[in-house]
Amino acid sequence: MEKKEKPLEKLTAKELREMALGLPGIHGVHAMKKEELLTAIRAAKGIPEPETKKEKKSVGKKEKVILTVAQLKQKVEEMRAKRRELLEQKKLKMAEILRKRISRLKKKTRRTA
Repeated sequence: MEKKEKPLEKLTAKELREMALGLPGIHGVHAMKKEELLTAIRAAKGIPEPETKKEKKSVGKKEKVILTVAQLKQKVEEMRAKRRELLEQKKLKMAEILRKRISRLKKKTRRTA
């Protein structure tokens, strides 16, 4: 039965120090931190550095658009008209969603006024 080696990132600093002591060309093992040990061991073994994860683009955060009370009320009227159409078409799920959106917009008009 062969024993599979754990990936270097999964090893503890203590295990990495023991491994580094057995490798030639690495000095000052006990003063190194885990990241330093990883880079030193990779360099000694000739393992390339893994690619770091790319930063995620902030998709969720949008700039807030500030609307006036008149613009908010205009939006409410448009949504009410669309809601009436949906109720006539018996699309109750979407009509309920619009009802909630209208409610939120009405609250916004009260706050901005």
